[in-house]
Amino acid sequence: MNDKQFTELAAWIAEAGLAGESETVLLRGFCERAMAFGMPLARAMVIIDTLHPIYEGRMFGWNAADGETVLREYGPTNEGEALERWQQSPFYRLVQTGERLLRRRVDAAAVAEFPTLESQWSGMTDYVAMVNRFTAQGVIGEMDCVYSSWATDGAQGFDEADIADLRRLIPLLALAVKSSSLARIARTLVETYLGRDAGRRVLAGGIARGVAERIEAVLWFSDLRGYTRITDTAAPEHVIPLLNDYAEAVISAIHAEGGDVLKLIGDGTLAIFTADDRATACRAALAAAAAARTSVGELSIRRRAKDLPATDMYLALHFGEVFYGNIGSKERLDFTVVGPAVNEASRIGALCRSVEQPLLLSASFADAAGEERNRFVSIGRYALRGVSLPQELFTLDPTQRVQA
Repeated sequence: MNDKQFTELAAWIAEAGLAGESETVLLRGFCERAMAFGMPLARAMVIIDTLHPIYEGRMFGWNAADGETVLREYGPTNEGEALERWQQSPFYRLVQTGERLLRRRVDAAAVAEFPTLESQWSGMTDYVAMVNRFTAQGVIGEMDCVYSSWATDGAQGFDEADIADLRRLIPLLALAVKSSSLARIARTLVETYLGRDAGRRVLAGGIARGVAERIEAVLWFSDLRGYTRITDTAAPEHVIPLLNDYAEAVISAIHAEGGDVLKLIGDGTLAIFTADDRATACRAALAAAAAARTSVGELSIRRRAKDLPATDMYLALHFGEVFYGNIGSKERLDFTVVGPAVNEASRIGALCRSVEQPLLLSASFADAAGEERNRFVSIGRYALRGVSLPQELFTLDPTQRVQA
């Protein structure tokens, strides 16, 4: 690769990184351009750890035979077979030695030294592993470097000029990959901790303190039956798994119907459903409620079979106008909903216990639900703490079968 070609490829990496291209686009574009400039690449792989509640990192692979770039997310590598594979890899050797580059001819001796070469790089003749480390200030969680592998199937392997080009270019590619990964991590974190819609709004620039939008929405407020009793009697190590199991059942149902979870308060869940018309939002909330109750019921059966504490869900659905936006101090903001309707939803949810109803619907929800109202039955008027006038409440007509 001559100086003009090197400069052109380096410029492309910078432009693609600044444009926010994905890791797959970066890897494919780099490999195709390097091949066009004479580098005999046949396969390549880039790995970077991430900050995610489930995955430890992401692997991007490219193959010249079909020109495809694949993405694979992987879980923890600190135990079992995953740990064994990691310890047999060239990357582990680089981590242990502190070196930046490892090169091997792909032959029996190399496979004996690094067993992973046989399964991942069969058919290759020359292999290069590289690690581009971050300084302490650039480390996020376990993301402390970019790993990459480069291989050729040419009989002569790479020449020294190819290795020199990789040494100079891969740090630039690693920087672009890190930039793309950080943007993705930011999206993951804000959507995980703020909610999907709230996260997108924050990333779009909606972070000004005190700026809130007036919206109409279905408000979902649910919690678990007998949670205080469970926490008082269950072994402490069982409490967090219980919360996680039931939260997964409830939140998955909300997301499947287009709702947005805004806050988890102990065993409680606050969510909203919005749509172009009220009836559509109400139908989505009712569908989520049915799905959640089914999932919670199935989960409780599984947990009881394992002699683990199990429970059920109380749910209130309300419809009203709320302010949706940033509320808080200069140092700590919360993107959430506020207004009298939020207070009313929580008060209705609290009544589920005393009236022995797993699901309560407000009068405003019933009015907004359109034809769905035919499925509701009134349970009477009740005074809500902190609300001036008694409210008529509804539940689903027990004579009608609820479809999840």
